[in-house]
Amino acid sequence: MASATLTPYLRDQHHKIEGRSADGNRPSALTTTVPREYVHRTAVSEVFLTNWRRGAAADSWVVSAQWPRAHTFYGPLHGLHDPILLIETVRQTGILLSHVVHRVPLDHPIIWQRVRYDLAPQALRTAQRPAEVELHITDHDMVFRGKRLVSALQEFRIVCDGAELASATLDYSCHSPAVYRRLRGEYSDVALANSRALPLPEAVSPQLVAREHDRDVVLSPTDRPDLWQLRVDTSHPVLFDHPVDHAPGMLMVEAARQAAQATTPGITLPVSLECSFSRYAELDAPSWVQARTTGRDDDDRRQVEVTVEQHGQLVVSAQITSVPTP
Repeated sequence: MASATLTPYLRDQHHKIEGRSADGNRPSALTTTVPREYVHRTAVSEVFLTNWRRGAAADSWVVSAQWPRAHTFYGPLHGLHDPILLIETVRQTGILLSHVVHRVPLDHPIIWQRVRYDLAPQALRTAQRPAEVELHITDHDMVFRGKRLVSALQEFRIVCDGAELASATLDYSCHSPAVYRRLRGEYSDVALANSRALPLPEAVSPQLVAREHDRDVVLSPTDRPDLWQLRVDTSHPVLFDHPVDHAPGMLMVEAARQAAQATTPGITLPVSLECSFSRYAELDAPSWVQARTTGRDDDDRRQVEVTVEQHGQLVVSAQITSVPTP
């Protein structure tokens, strides 16, 4: 029953492509991305998932994805795929399964409580073709109200081109539009929230955060080397793929990554990252990102704690362990 949602779509796409063949040749298999609506994306180019199926165990699933050799934002660096692409793929997977497995309606917001990964850096190496990624997911602590999913905890084992890449956890909740409006009040009005967005502040030097262009920098300098204003560019084509009423989770993850990089010498790779989300960051007030180095071990693994606050209240806390880029 769970695969019924996608199967007709994929079958229709198969027939459409076959119908264009003039010489009678038929490929043995066709691959397409899942519908963009199932991962809450507007641009088809930002959809990385290609298929899904049931796993061997109860409450388990297998989702396939493809990572491009190049990307405008999550691009490879020093021959390694961007590890934050892993979090975006986990994000899309959680949303996909909420809709096609647990029947959450497409207009229901999916809200993060926590996301985490631990990865093996060598499995991030790029090749002369897009990376084939397979995510093995197990559902835990699923909470339902009647037949409707309210919250979920999902554990991931992730394989990239046949090599063990990472483990990950995603903890999220689902809200009906009516509940979301009650929670957010006037901030649930997307147009109003965006009309109140602060002017875009200046960016720190892209080199400080291992970026090439100002447009991809999400930190703005202050008079302290460990404190920045969150730079919220609502026109960014990836971080703001579509208008939203608050600073999105992937922006917060990127801010944590850039803050950790800014406080660590050299170009580093975040091999472990955990973000916990306490409240929404609004667009009409500044958010402040602070980083604190908490440790360094013998193999040069550096631990950094990052917090994001708004109006003096904690919005996000993150713990990142980084190693020098191989």
